[in-house]
Amino acid sequence: MIEHESQIDPDTYIAAVLKMYLELPETPSRAGPNDRKTAIELYRRRITLFTIEGAMLLASLRRLGRPVDYPRLTPIRSLAYFKSTVEELLVQPIPDDYLGYLRRKVRVLGGEKRVRKCG
Repeated sequence: MIEHESQIDPDTYIAAVLKMYLELPETPSRAGPNDRKTAIELYRRRITLFTIEGAMLLASLRRLGRPVDYPRLTPIRSLAYFKSTVEELLVQPIPDDYLGYLRRKVRVLGGEKRVRKCG
């Protein structure tokens, strides 16, 4: 986590959000223009990187933890996918010490990021 998050410049913040997004399982290998717009919107709203990372991890775990006999979900195609979970965490924040747990669970359940091949 970057110290003094309220004073991060927009480019650093946006880069951090997009990096977190792209490192998740089931997300694209590169960000598109709409992902950047969503990151800018989150910056303008002053959503902390802690909240964003927590939302991304929590939403990913909900997908990864689905029972195996449920239908497979399509890959996440947009950073906007996580906006509803961001809103959820603004109402009911996760404890500071919970982020490490979420990171470990995503790593275990998600494994290595699968790179999708085009063509």
